[in-house]
Amino acid sequence: MSEPAVAVVAGATGLVGQALVRQLAADGAWREVRALTRRDLPPRLVGPSVVPVQVDYSRLEPPPPWAAAEHVFCALGTTMRQAGSEEAFRRVDFDYPMALARATLARGARHFLLVSAVGASTDSRFFYNRVKGEVEAAIIALGFHSVTVARPSLLLGDRGTFRWVEQVGKVAGVLAPARWRPVAAESVARALIAAARRDEPGVRVLENTDLRGGG
Repeated sequence: MSEPAVAVVAGATGLVGQALVRQLAADGAWREVRALTRRDLPPRLVGPSVVPVQVDYSRLEPPPPWAAAEHVFCALGTTMRQAGSEEAFRRVDFDYPMALARATLARGARHFLLVSAVGASTDSRFFYNRVKGEVEAAIIALGFHSVTVARPSLLLGDRGTFRWVEQVGKVAGVLAPARWRPVAAESVARALIAAARRDEPGVRVLENTDLRGGG
């Protein structure tokens, strides 16, 4: 990139989102990092170049001024357990990313970087993976200059609470094929930022093995 750019980070309070905000704010390639949240931004993420933006993803028409950015990092996502229903899950993992993509594209964004999931496919028999595949395909079809899709496996990082699934995943991951081994959220963020710096036209998919190497 020839001059410092502006980045939007959706899902800024999640594991990957927080890592993105921290790393982008420390990188001179971005002069401003707009951290989108639905609640207050944690104090540890506040910095001179970080601009907190409270957002309602169901109300992005017309596209708001903050959507005018070169790079859009979308780390929105939930789990079936947290969502409580397939309808609620699809709203967070499909409707909201699509609303964000449309708004930022209309405001001139050139590169959309999406955190998806390992196994994402429009043909998957599993609802979770199918929705992830569908949102990938729908965003790619919008016509951004560049789209980067990251497909991590189980994300590792400091969530502030104990999650037994994550602890089991750490142990099982040692024996799992590389494609399915857990990956640090910090590594996912590094790989996405490296892709943003390259800004290659077209579509690039970063599988879990790519992410575990940090880009």
